[in-house]
Amino acid sequence: MLCARCGAAADGPPVSWTLSVEGGVRRHYCEVCSRENLRAIEGRLDAEWW
Repeated sequence: MLCARCGAAADGPPVSWTLSVEGGVRRHYCEVCSRENLRAIEGRLDAEWW
């Protein structure tokens, strides 16, 4: 699985990654991208706004 923001790869199921559904599309974000954009994620802003 790849991070939708930076392209980082996960080995196996990304248990500590963030899942977001934007426009009906499931997107996974790695720990680094999730931490850097936590406020936008919690505010439910689409990734284009980050």
